[in-house]
Amino acid sequence: MYRTPDGKRRSKTFDRKVDAARFLTSIESAKLGGSYVDPQRSVITISELARTWLAGKVNLKPSTWERYAVIIRVQIEPIWGSVRLAEVQHSAIQTWVGELAETLSAASVQKAHRVLSLVLASAVRDGRLSRNPAEDISLPQVVRREHLYLTHEQVADVADACDEYRLAVLFLAYTGIRFGELAALRIGRLDLMRRRATIAESVTERPPAPPRRKFLLPLCFPWPRSA
Repeated sequence: MYRTPDGKRRSKTFDRKVDAARFLTSIESAKLGGSYVDPQRSVITISELARTWLAGKVNLKPSTWERYAVIIRVQIEPIWGSVRLAEVQHSAIQTWVGELAETLSAASVQKAHRVLSLVLASAVRDGRLSRNPAEDISLPQVVRREHLYLTHEQVADVADACDEYRLAVLFLAYTGIRFGELAALRIGRLDLMRRRATIAESVTERPPAPPRRKFLLPLCFPWPRSA
């Protein structure tokens, strides 16, 4: 029998008295050092923790929130979803990162690891873990490659191949805005006389947040062939 730092009683059984004494010594040492973690608070699964963490990230842009949600659903939950927090090991995370690197780009692997690390860091702040097992993981390095750009004729060929979406392809190619911003563009934000558009919203699956990216977009580009 022992007590947690907040005075709650906990018990654990051992076959040998010496093992019980060592366990009690480790508990008292952790309490004095401020690293004690109540085992009962670490039985939550990674899936439960990740969803609770994401639900509380009200400061994120809708697009960032959506990207985190996809990473949790596609990369994290299939492997870690049913794993209890107390069972997460640094070596297992390193193995997971290595497996991701076999099929994903280095940038995608880094993003997946970052989300898992953020989830586990929240558990440390919440007193569920004494340390973050996702720290000091070896990650693949992103190799910067030279950007390639389409010619006017190549842009026109792509647009022509998209049939009814031809105008959308041309607009995206010559303005550089994001697809979500184009999808949210309304007639009232187009000023064809002055050849400009106001970009103020972006379409996401999550309810819209106050815009963080709002600007006037000049529409001064050559339409190849007939738009």
